[in-house]
Amino acid sequence: MDVKLKYKAKKIKIVFFDIDDTLRVKDTGFIPDSIQTVFKQLKDKGILTGIASGRGMFGVVPELRALQPDFFVTLNGAYVEDSKGKVISQTVIPSDRVTSYIAWAQEEGIDYGLVGSHGAALSNRNSLISEAIDVVYPDLPVDPDFHLDKDIYQLWTFEDRGDGLQLPEALAEHLRLVRWHPHSSDVVPTEGSKAAGVSKVVEHLGLKPENVMVFGDGLNDLELFDYAGIGIAMGVSHEELRKRADYITKTVEEDGIFAALEELGMVEKELHFPQVELAAAEGPKATIKTNHGDMKVQLFPEQAPKTVANFIALAKDGYYDGVIFHRIIQDFMIQGGDPTGTGMGGQSIYGEKFEDEFSPELYNIRGALSMANAGPNTNGSQFFIVQNKNLPYSAKELSRGGWPEAIAEVYASQGGTPHLDRRHTVFGQLADEASYQVLDKIAAVETGAMDKPVEDVVIETIEVED
Repeated sequence: MDVKLKYKAKKIKIVFFDIDDTLRVKDTGFIPDSIQTVFKQLKDKGILTGIASGRGMFGVVPELRALQPDFFVTLNGAYVEDSKGKVISQTVIPSDRVTSYIAWAQEEGIDYGLVGSHGAALSNRNSLISEAIDVVYPDLPVDPDFHLDKDIYQLWTFEDRGDGLQLPEALAEHLRLVRWHPHSSDVVPTEGSKAAGVSKVVEHLGLKPENVMVFGDGLNDLELFDYAGIGIAMGVSHEELRKRADYITKTVEEDGIFAALEELGMVEKELHFPQVELAAAEGPKATIKTNHGDMKVQLFPEQAPKTVANFIALAKDGYYDGVIFHRIIQDFMIQGGDPTGTGMGGQSIYGEKFEDEFSPELYNIRGALSMANAGPNTNGSQFFIVQNKNLPYSAKELSRGGWPEAIAEVYASQGGTPHLDRRHTVFGQLADEASYQVLDKIAAVETGAMDKPVEDVVIETIEVED
């Protein structure tokens, strides 16, 4: 993502989201948890939110309504209301035009749908229609006379003619087809689009198009991408939309919306600190068996995947068997993992030194398992375990220095080495009190030159539970 786009993002005051395959997966209804975070953080920053969909209000599922968007641009812009139900804009298709459309559809031998502001009906029910519409609007009634006592904002075709289907000239002057399914098109006013509906909201708020960001995936988002200051296409987007997008993000399942907004600096990842909530931590565990006792370690592959993979593979290969802790400094740390026992050796499974993995969720608190290195991105096989019990800083001082409050509290009450944060990759944490007792026992051994123990402290083996 380029710097220019990040600069443009600073002007955004409202973000509109398509529904299907943007906020949720159309075929399964899956909505990632990150969507709630997106809406909450945008609201906290004073950025408005809106739905911009081909769906009607009756098709906005409860889970999305619960997000409390500020505006709903529905039926491809034909019906717009705010969060309190106040109508901002509406474009009704004249009744004579609806009648002409129905006559044409019947003459062509195709089925159709009639869409009001808060409900819709079908002219017929068969497998082709059900395949197209039920995933969006399940159980719509069959009522070919729905239009006789309802305002119509949009129409549908149901057929298998694809892009070859064309409206007759008389209708094409006023209506156009927008393909959204292999067996169906939305039929909307020629001037109608999501962009037209969004523009009504923008005018209502006294904003400009440059203040608008949109997320979408389909052909009915084309005009909206041309209108908005920033258009972001989902990973499954139609090729034509991708061409017009300012940025292409990941899919719904991959938290595409959150990922794009995080890149733009508009949301921040909610941090969880597994070292603080160790009982709830999941993932592989290791037992470092030494001639002074065992130390059980919880590993964190989510935050440090490459480092954990390296440690586990070396352990399973017996690489650490018989290796000593070659450097021990009480009230600091114990260091091992070098087969040469000198602090100058050791190799990773990657055949070369590998990069640091600094996670904002992991810190060098007491009991942390961290990588030893000779500078940035020089990780191999050596590691250390933080032993320091005392820290001359209060939690308040650490918080002021930029450490998260939860971590600052742990540092202040339990100890650690905060000066090593973002210098050494943390990838595990001692898991029980017995392990800390072994850690302190090892830290207390007599040492000589270069902080090497007078009597070897040996790693007998490291056992891994995946």
